[in-house]
Amino acid sequence: MSDKSSRPMAAIGQYDTVLPFQAVGVKPFPVGENSDEVKKLLERLARENYAVVFVEEALFVENQDLISELNQEYPASMIPIPGIRGSLNVGLSAIRGNVERAVGMDIFAEK
Repeated sequence: MSDKSSRPMAAIGQYDTVLPFQAVGVKPFPVGENSDEVKKLLERLARENYAVVFVEEALFVENQDLISELNQEYPASMIPIPGIRGSLNVGLSAIRGNVERAVGMDIFAEK
């Protein structure tokens, strides 16, 4: 398996959300509302050995089951990012869930 630093990164979402990622070397993939197009793109990027795929939160939520499967099957890390209209707090929820699974408790819980 190749070093993650030598593998490409991508961003999937609305044009205005993903285009700025190009400035830091992340390949933007603007998509519309077509869920079949998004599913095929997610599968393709995972198969093509992308290290990180940033996915606009709304699309991440719509495709959460597929993304979970791809994250387990391929070395790609699919990470939710806020859309142009702001955050749905999906990223924090995903981190919170992963940490809770890892340590056995919600360390972010307010006391």
